[in-house]
Amino acid sequence: MVINQYGQPVGEPLAQWQALARPKDVVLNGRFCRLAPLNAERDFAALFAAFQQAPDGRDWTYLMRERPESAEELRSHLANLQANPALVNLTVFDAASQAPVGTVAFMRIEESSGVLEIGHVCWSPLMKQRSCATEAIYLMLRHTFDELGYRRCEWKCDSLNTPSRQAAQRFGFNYEGRFLKALVTKGRNRDTDWFAMTDDGWPEMRQGFEQWLDDGNFDADGQQKQRLQAFMP
Repeated sequence: MVINQYGQPVGEPLAQWQALARPKDVVLNGRFCRLAPLNAERDFAALFAAFQQAPDGRDWTYLMRERPESAEELRSHLANLQANPALVNLTVFDAASQAPVGTVAFMRIEESSGVLEIGHVCWSPLMKQRSCATEAIYLMLRHTFDELGYRRCEWKCDSLNTPSRQAAQRFGFNYEGRFLKALVTKGRNRDTDWFAMTDDGWPEMRQGFEQWLDDGNFDADGQQKQRLQAFMP
């Protein structure tokens, strides 16, 4: 514990700390997927086809808007995301087909404190419950901690969004609490659950991800032999 000149406990000093670079224009290459900056004009048609693989809009229930029901509506939505300076939006491309299959973003970026959030996660049926979904998060975490040097990465979701809560825990984020009446979305109350991973916990999580991604954990058809949880601490 550090005690200041007034006898008060204060946080550990970070003598060498300085503001970090903001993630931008990054391309993240993996075995199952590639992440590249969102380009609404380039990506909207293929993403619309991917999202329409779902029979209905239930995958968008906990997002800030309902599923666009036309390609033009999706193009407008993606253009708005792309124009938002607070977001660093990425399109996820399937490595085998090179087709866009989902979108995600770095958001709530605080360069001065080394904190950001992975959010706006929007996977199509071509991506959900497949290896590229897990690898995409791994690539973003690796970029956050190993390449940018951030101290903290957050994950937030509607407290009623069980799949997102489960995903956060599967990826190694720690549950930090529930913020009651945090938002009003789609005319409804939203309580928000907070999860986070910090740089000191990342090396252990990285090892788990990389053991899961090892060639020996996948068969000739690219199917996993053991799930990620088997390698996480």
